[in-house]
Amino acid sequence: MTFFNYLGVRSIIWTLICYIWPMARPLRIEYPGALYYVTSRGDRQAAIYADDEDRQSFLSVLQKVVARYNWVCHAYCQMTDHYHLLIETPDGNLSRGMRHLNGVFTQLSNRRHQRRGALFQGRYKAILLDADAYLLELSRYIVLNPVRTGAVNGPADWCWSSFLAMSGMQPVPAFLTPDRVLSLFAGNPQAALKKYQAFVAQGLDAKSPWAGLRKQIYLGDEAFVKHVQTMLGDMPGDVNVAKMQKQRQVKTLDRYEREALSRNAAIVSAYDSGGYSYQDIAAYYELHFTSIARIVRKARNEV
Repeated sequence: MTFFNYLGVRSIIWTLICYIWPMARPLRIEYPGALYYVTSRGDRQAAIYADDEDRQSFLSVLQKVVARYNWVCHAYCQMTDHYHLLIETPDGNLSRGMRHLNGVFTQLSNRRHQRRGALFQGRYKAILLDADAYLLELSRYIVLNPVRTGAVNGPADWCWSSFLAMSGMQPVPAFLTPDRVLSLFAGNPQAALKKYQAFVAQGLDAKSPWAGLRKQIYLGDEAFVKHVQTMLGDMPGDVNVAKMQKQRQVKTLDRYEREALSRNAAIVSAYDSGGYSYQDIAAYYELHFTSIARIVRKARNEV
């Protein structure tokens, strides 16, 4: 092999590493009630927001997406070249909503700035979360992003995140749902606000939540991963789960109630079926969805 042939082989190998290897895509797992940490970055690390008008435009699109796809947004943060979201999908439709969010905002941004082409770097990143273990942790992680990067000294200094609204310092935007996060701190609203602020303040000294990341897509322990895989029917690991969702027959909530030994047992069975979200079950029993979440969490802890 000549020196130039050697260089050619090295070039091919480097191309494979840089362009083909990263294209191996992690699965998209979608089911009713799933909770995700979502982030999307600018193409070639470029800014996705040129100014505050762009940021407001993005939030307007997000508000429409949350309403249209019945999402629950627990936290958000807009940086310069990326954003973070904490999204719950009662209808199991993250991919559809994200196509709308990134697609429409790209169109608006390109039209405003008179440009063409991609705004975002490939696909968004979505991590499926064990809500019991990571809802609070990720709600804190997201709003502390500007502090970790050195953009500001404290989360209250950054107006483009959910922290100010969650802390009662600003009105809550229509797309944000603070109830579930705050209810985990205290039943009294004022006490919950103070405890939330203290919890966030302690976050800079907390260990990274990403130590619990499994298989690129799960943030939770092995029991959580097994629970999700069992619920989805143990789909093979080399398929895109979002495109291969099994259309399973789910019993009615009335039937779960009739067949169970207790109300709580019916609630847990219905939720574990994957056919009903916390909100669905809460509406049936005329309870708040956080009460349903506590019942399910307690049942898992007792196993």
